[in-house]
Amino acid sequence: MLNTLTRYWWILALRGLCGVLFGLMTLFWPGITLTSLVILFGAYSLANGVMAVVSAVQHHDRWWSLALEGLAGIVAAILTFMWPGITGLALLYVIAAWAIVSGVLEIVAAVRLRKVIRDELLLGLSGLASIGFGILLMAWPGAGALAVAWLIGVYALVFGGLLMGLAFRLRAKQHHDRQQPHGSPPLGDPSHVGA
Repeated sequence: MLNTLTRYWWILALRGLCGVLFGLMTLFWPGITLTSLVILFGAYSLANGVMAVVSAVQHHDRWWSLALEGLAGIVAAILTFMWPGITGLALLYVIAAWAIVSGVLEIVAAVRLRKVIRDELLLGLSGLASIGFGILLMAWPGAGALAVAWLIGVYALVFGGLLMGLAFRLRAKQHHDRQQPHGSPPLGDPSHVGA
């Protein structure tokens, strides 16, 4: 699984980049309308979901949580595109449910990933950020549209940044593994010189 993750680190980086771009567009478009927010969220959710499913297909073992996370994103995108006139409250609950389901599945994937990469917390942190974001949306459903847009934008930036951090950490591990002779301590091993 680790070899597949390091080989396809760029898919994780693309997911993170989509999150960062979605977050920036949401934050820097202060007069965003609900319809625009629905379209932006649907596009982001679809891209993130497809890339998660592609990542899952690349893994031959322990792939189910990533596949479920991707399917949750695709379903959320389909729901938002099927009802572009969705009310703000309904969109809020779709986004919150997607974030909580994705967060739980990211934490499951992080627990499995920790078995092969030492000291790896970024995926788990992105899962916690997703769950926290979903809970905040459900706890304050009456917040104004601008406040919700800002909250969504900040979440997407944090989530995207964490995924990009994990992707580049996997890329560094791939580079390290290529330069080390077989049998060298893994990246993050305390016995590794310069760790």
